[in-house]
Amino acid sequence: MRHARSALRSTLTLVLLTPCALLAQQEAGPVRDGAVYAATRAADSAPPASELRALVERFSLDEGSLTHRYRIEGSRARHEVLADFYRGWQIRLAAQPFDRLSQEGKVDYLLLRQALRHRLDLLALEESRERELAPLLPFLPAIRTLVEQRERVDSVVPEEAARTLTGIATQADSLRRALLSTDSAPARPLPILGARAAQSLETSRTTLAQWRIHYAGYDPRLSWWIDAPSRRADSALADYGRVLREKIVGVVPGADAPIIGDPLGREALVRDIAFEMIDYTPEELLAIGERELAWCEREMKKAAREMGLGDDWKAALERVKHDYAAPGDQPGLVKRLADEAADYVERENMVTVPPLARDDWRLIMLSAEEQKVNPFFLGGDDIQVAFPTDAMADDDKRMTLRGNNMHFARATVHHELIPGHHLQGFLNQRYQPHRQLFSTPFWTEGWAVYMEMMLYDRGFPRSPEDRIGMLFWRMHRAARIIFSIKFHLGRMTPPEAIDFLVEHVGHERANATAEVRRSFNGSYPPLYQAGYMLGALQLRALRAEVVGKGKMTERQFHDTVLKENQMPIELVRALLLKRTLTRDYVAGWRFAE
Repeated sequence: MRHARSALRSTLTLVLLTPCALLAQQEAGPVRDGAVYAATRAADSAPPASELRALVERFSLDEGSLTHRYRIEGSRARHEVLADFYRGWQIRLAAQPFDRLSQEGKVDYLLLRQALRHRLDLLALEESRERELAPLLPFLPAIRTLVEQRERVDSVVPEEAARTLTGIATQADSLRRALLSTDSAPARPLPILGARAAQSLETSRTTLAQWRIHYAGYDPRLSWWIDAPSRRADSALADYGRVLREKIVGVVPGADAPIIGDPLGREALVRDIAFEMIDYTPEELLAIGERELAWCEREMKKAAREMGLGDDWKAALERVKHDYAAPGDQPGLVKRLADEAADYVERENMVTVPPLARDDWRLIMLSAEEQKVNPFFLGGDDIQVAFPTDAMADDDKRMTLRGNNMHFARATVHHELIPGHHLQGFLNQRYQPHRQLFSTPFWTEGWAVYMEMMLYDRGFPRSPEDRIGMLFWRMHRAARIIFSIKFHLGRMTPPEAIDFLVEHVGHERANATAEVRRSFNGSYPPLYQAGYMLGALQLRALRAEVVGKGKMTERQFHDTVLKENQMPIELVRALLLKRTLTRDYVAGWRFAE
């Protein structure tokens, strides 16, 4: 999974480009001459320019300015100004002379059209959920009013602000007592609503604390009035949030929170699939996931037979899991695997790897807390490695070792670095960068899984154990289609998803739990997990149409896909095959037939 640079860099462990580590220097070889990085190649040529690039960049900047100014999610003012902004941009976009645009310009037109529609859909969903939460959080408008007054630099009447804070505290106390005083099941909200409410309450509590701190010290009259009421409001909100989490969500103090998730429902899921320009129903996507999982199981059995274990692929998987690096050896293993994969794709003429892209990543070891939601490697600009820490319990250490064994790692390293996310992100920043606005997991994650498929088909795994390591992840991606779509259709619960991963993929239970927690904790869009395998299948089908029919070499195809930057794969296909595009173009590609 691609992961952006973050503030945790201050605690990072660096492996590459660190002159103080003699061993790392010896493994890396001599430092490159700087001229190597500046060298140009024929493959450095950029795609044709789009007439709408400046328009897309302007939209992105203006949207960023508005969301910076109106930052209180759920507020009426933010909703109204963004809705007006997106509708205004729909009018502005419709005025473009579509038929006179180049193919690149038409693609940008359609990308921006899709983005505007989707943002309006998301605003409507946000508004609907605000209405659902209103009985549980009736004080939110009052908090937002205080904060928005501050952000507009309005004058604040101290006595009125104090009365508002007192009212917030009174409401929170009353709601808390009501939850504690009744055991009537029909009167209690669903855990999903409780989880949403608890999250929104905690965000609002933080916002209110920032509001108080803003005035503290330099406005003595206001501080005199609001100090005690604001502290009482904060305490009341904290107490109410705790009761919400314990009584409605089911949080047990001192234990990990239960995985609740927030199912989208079929109607909204269909809209999201259409936004990704995929011409399949949720049920058809489920069938694709089940088909791919069955293929992986057949391949697993072949490898198990080569290991002398008959058709018992789970026994073969268990043997593979015990082949892991010793504590302290994981960084060196990751570097060796990274070099091996980069060397291979260049030697096989699969894709162009700029010298700087090979050298500009670093290695980060994930903390025990981070591994609760990210039990495997993460990547992008750098690679973040899951490995046992001394803070873990012994059972968790063993599961982490097994879940990140050498053969699993051999696949995750090239997924996260080269030819996967690191190469992808490196080129995204340099070619058609305006299209990063249109980020989609079907392109981002789909590319990395597609390259796993290409390497598998070419014989990159050298042994049955290596094949099992790669097949485990492929099964994992097929299973993601199944459990994520079933969850959003209301046909699978998070505990059932955990059991599914353990039984049908062979996950360690702790890792399966972390995977499901990550999938449903609200950090990712509903189709993100399905996008890995489905995007890879789209790229594989497109490769058959382009490379398989002699329209491009493999290297040309891969370089072009990366340099056109992010978009639904349907539009990558339209660019490469020069398909006719219209202003009202809709998806119609049946890539998995």
